Amino acid sequence: MSRSARLLQLLHAMRTLHGPITAARLAEETGVSLRSLYRDIDALRSAGARIEGERGYGYRLVEDPVLPPQMFDRDEIEVLALSLAEVRAWGDPALARAADSVLAKIAATLPDLRERQLLHAIAQVFRPEPRYAATLDLAPLRTACWQEEALDICYVDGDGAGSDRTILPLALFYTDMCVTVLSWCCLREDFRMFRADRIVEIRPNGASFRPRRVPLLRDYLAHLQAQRGARTIATET
Repeated sequence: MSRSARLLQLLHAMRTLHGPITAARLAEETGVSLRSLYRDIDALRSAGARIEGERGYGYRLVEDPVLPPQMFDRDEIEVLALSLAEVRAWGDPALARAADSVLAKIAATLPDLRERQLLHAIAQVFRPEPRYAATLDLAPLRTACWQEEALDICYVDGDGAGSDRTILPLALFYTDMCVTVLSWCCLREDFRMFRADRIVEIRPNGASFRPRRVPLLRDYLAHLQAQRGARTIATET
């Protein structure tokens, strides 16, 4: 690993770990010796990072030179804190870790008062149980959406009947009860929603549908909006 990459890794560790952080813990996080760690901290300080602390006490990143200062008012701080807390409560481990990382990065760019308001926000989220099953692995679905690659899935419907499908995954749709994959179903040749917790097997088949995802998703959302409008009209009449 290059030294610049190691310094960025050290900055990230200091953003995400609660300070003061011992030198031994930082050395473990970055995979270097204590002597190298002390040199890296001196290098970051020379580059403009405000790092409080010393050997034998621990370190805390006060100001991050990599991230530009951010200006948010108090209500915007509450929105950020509440949104990230909600993501952490979903039960998706990958996004929960990402939410912690985002919180640490934003906090590192804020003035002291706004940083305290973000880390100790008055808006909190409490869920005795995760909204979604912690065992649900959404990473293959997210990857296929971003890479615009078709998936072969084995799907079990609400009646317990299984079927094999080839789908073009367009987006993940988060609701109160489940995560749904908005897709183009190659079997039905139409848009379909598949509950992620009912997908029992996922196999990337290597077929790309780039650059169709964005227009397909736009058409699907327009279709859902039209259906919603039709239901509203029917209810009013």
